[in-house]
Amino acid sequence: MLEWNSIDTVLFDMDGTVLDLHFDNYFWEDLVPARYAERHGLEKAEAQALLRKRYEKVKGTLDWYCLDFWSESLTMDIPGMKEEVRHKIALRPFALEFLQQLRNSGRTALLVTNAHPDSLNLKMRHTGIAKHFDQTISSHTVGSRNLRLAKENPGFWHALRQQHPFDPQRTLLIDDSLPVLRCAAAEGIRHLLAIRQPDSQRAPLQLEEFVQLDDFTQIMPGLQPSHPLRAVGVNPARDEAIPKAPPQQRDSQ
Repeated sequence: MLEWNSIDTVLFDMDGTVLDLHFDNYFWEDLVPARYAERHGLEKAEAQALLRKRYEKVKGTLDWYCLDFWSESLTMDIPGMKEEVRHKIALRPFALEFLQQLRNSGRTALLVTNAHPDSLNLKMRHTGIAKHFDQTISSHTVGSRNLRLAKENPGFWHALRQQHPFDPQRTLLIDDSLPVLRCAAAEGIRHLLAIRQPDSQRAPLQLEEFVQLDDFTQIMPGLQPSHPLRAVGVNPARDEAIPKAPPQQRDSQ
């Protein structure tokens, strides 16, 4: 499926790619409407319909992903509510195994998400997977303060390259969002894969535009070191061992 010898960098989406999207769908479509209905004396179905309209107004913009925006807009403690149900955060099948094999191959792994930094930090603390990425990046921190681009907005991937250089012709992006994949393709990222079932509790998506993964085992075969020395902790330029950091412990909170 992939020619791994032509890939140096892998960009991962978080929700729906590395993590099960069920947490987010439950939170925004079930828990938030339920709490909103309680506060305003509405039936839950009424609150869901009302909030769906408000969601649609900002969908595709950075505000849609912004916890500060929704906390202020709905006068609700959105970060606190996410903490309440953090037990629902879960990895997708074979995500951890793939990340481990990818890092062992010596390739660069970047997590690039539209999630607000507070949400990103919560999920990294809960799953303990941050150590498997070279960097974890929220789109809220990409570009200048005035840029405010989500991953599906034109210009985002160019802005990302300015801050975190990578060769788009030797980069793989794995994402569950069709608009994101289209934007990345338009901005030169060569290798693109979609996710067939981002939410384990919902029906699979049917896309024809991009190859879809059922799980990461489909692309693990053939994942060999991109450079035999780099994979064992040696700097090819200096031909000397690179000291390895001690293993990080998973957050117990």
